[in-house]
Amino acid sequence: MNEVRLQKYMADCGIDSRRKCEEYILNNLVKVNGKIVNKLGIKIDPSKDVVEYNGKKLQNVSSKKIYVLLNKPIGYVTTVKEQFGRPTVMELVKNIKERIVPVGRLDMYTSGAIILTNDGDFIYKITHPKYEIEKTYIVTLRGKVLQEEVEKLKNGVKIEDYISGKAKVKIIKYDLEKDETRLEIIIHEGKNREVRKMCEAIGKKVLALHRTKIGNIAVKPLEIGKYRFLTEKEVKELIKKH
Repeated sequence: MNEVRLQKYMADCGIDSRRKCEEYILNNLVKVNGKIVNKLGIKIDPSKDVVEYNGKKLQNVSSKKIYVLLNKPIGYVTTVKEQFGRPTVMELVKNIKERIVPVGRLDMYTSGAIILTNDGDFIYKITHPKYEIEKTYIVTLRGKVLQEEVEKLKNGVKIEDYISGKAKVKIIKYDLEKDETRLEIIIHEGKNREVRKMCEAIGKKVLALHRTKIGNIAVKPLEIGKYRFLTEKEVKELIKKH
């Protein structure tokens, strides 16, 4: 990495403005490789040099990898920019300095787990079908779902110009009074609106759709519209096979 002025690096790390960072340097609050630096004009190599401010090691926010789990509400689209003025998931994570993007998509009327990150390699591994990261959904359907229909969903149904991949499907509950069936469906492809289209392919109307898990990462007990950071352990668990 090219060398940069110390105060610029500190500003890039989110400490303060460059001018304020210059003051911190002059006031003996900054160390480079364990030694106090109190003169301006010093350049450092962020890939080699260790910078401390007030005893804390700095890391450039642009290079820091972060992973956010959001419980998406219905009515939000999973895009960074929205040309039609609809609310986006980015509005729910406004307090994060890093430029993050959604990993895959949930349609506007689906709620639940979605990850946002600035790690391109992670995005690739989570979204590409060959890595077979499972996504778990709870879907509420109008009417009673028969076991033979469950078997169809498990083995793949025709959706437009393709056959859906094999899925894990089980009936959670049939509400006789409401005439509604709740299913758990686990897939690893996640094509556009795939779960909805799978259910429509067996002639059932989707009343509600919620993604509860990505891999083993459950969105519960996060409240709808809230988010949290994934731990290092959780990130490694998600991509450990790859």
